[in-house]
Amino acid sequence: MKKRIYIDLDGVVVDIESYIRKTFSNRYIKEHGIGTIIDMHPQIFYDALPMPGAVASFRELAQRYDVYILSTAPWDNPESWKAKRIWVEQHLGSEAYKRLILSHNKGLLIGDYLIDDRIANGVADFQGTHIHFGSEGTPDWDSVMQLFDVIEE
Repeated sequence: MKKRIYIDLDGVVVDIESYIRKTFSNRYIKEHGIGTIIDMHPQIFYDALPMPGAVASFRELAQRYDVYILSTAPWDNPESWKAKRIWVEQHLGSEAYKRLILSHNKGLLIGDYLIDDRIANGVADFQGTHIHFGSEGTPDWDSVMQLFDVIEE
């Protein structure tokens, strides 16, 4: 049985912060915060680009593991749920078909690994291994893939 990996979307697969910084003024970002901007403007997902190495890494991991995209979405903005689904389809293609899970409590899911840039929304309660994307040990997709190469040895 293949090991199961969950991968967060915002800030791990989607380079949402770069897109926000290009699209909104510094003043607007400072007043509202990136999280609130994501919640208020779901259409930003339609134009945001993938993180460097994310698409190739997702596809490689999908060949070796049981991989799902696991993300949260604002309850009061259902358009963001749709935007995330469309982004996944457009950028990750058939390997991600029906592999998007939206949950506000990531700790409820059963799996071996969770690649996430935060510890919020139940990540701290995840029973498998949390790979903290963007941290000192795994700052980017190259380092994440190196870690999985070591795990398989």
